[in-house]
Amino acid sequence: MEILIKDLSGIDAAAKQFLEALGQRRIVAFYAPMGAGKTTFITAVCKALGVRDDAVSSPSFAIVNEYRGSDGQSIFHFDFYRIDKIAEALDIGFFEYIDSGNLCLIEWPENIEEILPEETLRVHITVLSDQSRLLSWED
Repeated sequence: MEILIKDLSGIDAAAKQFLEALGQRRIVAFYAPMGAGKTTFITAVCKALGVRDDAVSSPSFAIVNEYRGSDGQSIFHFDFYRIDKIAEALDIGFFEYIDSGNLCLIEWPENIEEILPEETLRVHITVLSDQSRLLSWED
């Protein structure tokens, strides 16, 4: 599947479309180069779930941030950019988070690929020549 985001004005609609396509999947890994918009898109997804705009930030230093959607459910946002060893992900209780049944949104999953569960939805964000973004994944 694919979603094209022409510019930032279309990101909220794209986030809603993505959530509809997501269905019951709870673990989502975002693959994209630095500056492609992973955190920006995750912020839009969280906003669509009722999280306050100002509550969402990249968990670069904390590794994981927890937000609450309008339904009261936790949403976990991971940033594994600074992870050097799988043990660091295990030390924060990664499996407890992903086994919680709550939505887990993962930036820089390349750094923990070997421990990602099989059911992880792998989403690729591609920056196109006109600076639009293409989200793509296999259903």
